[in-house]
Amino acid sequence: MPIRPPINFPRWLDANAQLLQPPVNNFCLYREKDFTVMAVGGPNQRNDYHVNETEEWFYQYKGAMLLKVVDEGEFKDIVIEEGAMFLLPGTDLPSVISFFYSCVSANTPHNPVRFANTIGIVVEAVRPKDSEDALQWYCREPVHTEPVIIYKETFHVNDLGTQLKPVIQRWMADEELRRCKECGKVAPPK
Repeated sequence: MPIRPPINFPRWLDANAQLLQPPVNNFCLYREKDFTVMAVGGPNQRNDYHVNETEEWFYQYKGAMLLKVVDEGEFKDIVIEEGAMFLLPGTDLPSVISFFYSCVSANTPHNPVRFANTIGIVVEAVRPKDSEDALQWYCREPVHTEPVIIYKETFHVNDLGTQLKPVIQRWMADEELRRCKECGKVAPPK
């Protein structure tokens, strides 16, 4: 297969901005053997946390985004400003590298919050054959002293663009999936 030409991102956005609108919000710019490169727009409405074994690289082209994470037993927010980039680590890193990623640890549950009129680029590794991703939801009731998972679904990722939607739809449609086993509260669907 011939090498594809470079993409002039501002021109691409002028011609394709409609692809980055709800409900899908993302478009795959490149999918090759080792990496997938996606353009992602806002706003989005997700309350799930994604967990994967591979790294994710975030770059905010326009506007800021919020990356909610669960790290060391607590909820944390990482703001990625316009023009900033952030690498979310994947599997266990050598200790010398881990030092540089002190704000998050391996397999970090994360929820990318994108605001209206924002655009970012996300680079993800193609998943190894034996890896599993998960979507999980937490009970946010103040009775809990640490994050409590209400529901978790694992799967091998081939295409995030098509595989996340049915999992999220199951969560939204089933009140019992959204019921916390510890406190009995039902989480909102979105």
